[in-house]
Amino acid sequence: MTTTTARPALAVDLPRSKREIYTVMSGLMIAMLLAMLDNLVVGTAMPTIVGELGGLAHLSWVVTAYALATAVSTPVWAKLGDLYGRKGVFMASIAVFLVGSALTGLAQNMGELIGFRGVQGLGAGGLMVGAMAIIADLVPLRERGRYQGMMAAVMPLAFVGGPLLGGFLTDNFSWRWAFYINLPLGVLALVVVALTMHLPGRRTERVVIDWRGAGLLAAGLAALTLLCSWGGSQYPWTSAPIIALGMVTVAALAAFVAVERRVTEPVLSLALFRSRNFTAATTLTFLTGFAMFGAVTFLPQFQQNVQGASATSSGLQLLPLMGGMLATSLLGGQLVTRTGRYRGMLIAGSVLMTAGLALLATMSVTTGQVTTSVYMVVLGVGMGLLMQTTMLVVQNSVAQRDVGVASGAATLFRTIGGSIGVSLLGTLFAQQVQSALPDRAGGAPAGSPLTPGMLEALPAPLREAYQAAITSGIHQVFLGGAAIAVVALIAAWAIREVPLRGSFTT
Repeated sequence: MTTTTARPALAVDLPRSKREIYTVMSGLMIAMLLAMLDNLVVGTAMPTIVGELGGLAHLSWVVTAYALATAVSTPVWAKLGDLYGRKGVFMASIAVFLVGSALTGLAQNMGELIGFRGVQGLGAGGLMVGAMAIIADLVPLRERGRYQGMMAAVMPLAFVGGPLLGGFLTDNFSWRWAFYINLPLGVLALVVVALTMHLPGRRTERVVIDWRGAGLLAAGLAALTLLCSWGGSQYPWTSAPIIALGMVTVAALAAFVAVERRVTEPVLSLALFRSRNFTAATTLTFLTGFAMFGAVTFLPQFQQNVQGASATSSGLQLLPLMGGMLATSLLGGQLVTRTGRYRGMLIAGSVLMTAGLALLATMSVTTGQVTTSVYMVVLGVGMGLLMQTTMLVVQNSVAQRDVGVASGAATLFRTIGGSIGVSLLGTLFAQQVQSALPDRAGGAPAGSPLTPGMLEALPAPLREAYQAAITSGIHQVFLGGAAIAVVALIAAWAIREVPLRGSFTT
C-alpha cells in the first residue's frame, strides 16, 4: 500500500552562528547517547533481570529485539525525515524511545521485556539517523567534520560509561532504573530540540511513501539477523530453520530490490549505489561496525577470564580503545574541515584498524594489560579515523535533498555490521573454546559456562586449561576480524577525492 503526502524540499537558509549550532548539538548528543547507551547499560544488569524474571533461554532476544528493531526502522525514519521534515520526525522518534523505555522498566516477564525492547529499538533507529541528517541540514559539508566529530565522541562515552552505569544502578537501586534513567534525559533532549532547532524552510510537491519496500526490507533484515544469531549456536548451519531463514532473506531482499526499481520514492534508493564513493563508504561503515562491536564484546572476555580483571575494571580497561577513537574522531573532523581532504585519512584508518585486530589476535595467556592497551590504541585510532569521515563521504556523494536517506543507509549498514559481527564472531569464539577444552582439560566437559569468579575457584591445571581455551577463541575472533577488515583497505582505496561542498546545494 502506498500513501500520498507532501514532500518537503530544502530551501536555502542563512548561515548559522556557532552558538546556535552548539545549542542544537546538545540536544542531538543527548539523543544519540540514549540510543547508544541503552544496550550497554542493560548488559551488566542482565544477570539480575534474568534472575528476577526468569527465561534464561530467551536472554539473547533481549538484545536481538532491540538491535533488529533499530536496523529495520533506520531507513524508514530517514525517509520520513526527508518527506515530513526532520525536526518533527526526530522528536517523534525520541517519544517512541521514551515510551519503550518506560514500558520496559515496568515489564513483569521476559515476553513483555523483549516486546518493549523492540519498541525502544524502533525509536533508537530514528535517533541515530535523525541526528546525523539534522547536522547535514544545519552545516555545510566543508564545516561538518567538526560537528560530526563531536557526535562521535558520544560513542566512546557510551561504551565506557554504559557498563559502569548499568552495574551501579543495578547494585544500588534496581535493574529497572537502567531503563528509567532514559526518561529525564529524553525529556531534556525533547525540550532542547523543540526550543532551539530551526531548520531550513521547505516547499512541497506530491510524492508516494514506499510502505511495501519498507516491509520487504524489514523482513529481509529480520531474517538475516536471526540467521546470524541462531546459526551455529541454537541450530546447526545446515539445519532446516537456518536454511529456511536463508531462503527468506534472499527472497525478501530480492523482492525489495525489484520494488525499489519501480517506485517513485523508494525507501532506500538503489540509485545511490551508482556512486562509487557512496558504495565504498557504506562498505567501510559496515566493516567499522563489525570491528567495533566485535572488539567491545570479546575483549572483556579475555580481560576478565584470562587477565583476572573484574567486571567494573574491565570496562575501565577499554579506555585505551575508546580514547583512541575519541581523539582521532575529533582531530580527524577538524582536519577534514580545514583541508577538505579525506581519502588519505580513510586509507590510514583502514590500515590501522586491520593492524589493531591482527595485533589483538597475537595475545596469549601471558599477555599483560599494558600490551593489550597498546594494541587497543592502534585499533581505536583506526576506527576513529573511519567513523565520521565515512559519513561525510556518504553525504558528499548525494544531493542535499537525499542526505537523510543516504545517512540512514550508512547508519543501517553500521548497525547491521555490528549485529552480524557479534553473531558470527560469537559463533566462532564458542566453537573454538568448546573444541579446545577437551584437548587441554583432559576431557573436562565444555558445556557448562563459568563466571570469572567460578573460574578462579577451579584447581590450577583446570583453570589454566580454560584460560588457554578462551585465549584460543579470542585468537580466532580477532584473526577472523582482521581478515575481513582487509576488505576495508580495498574499499578505502576505491574512494576518489571529491571536494567537500562548501554550501548547501540541492
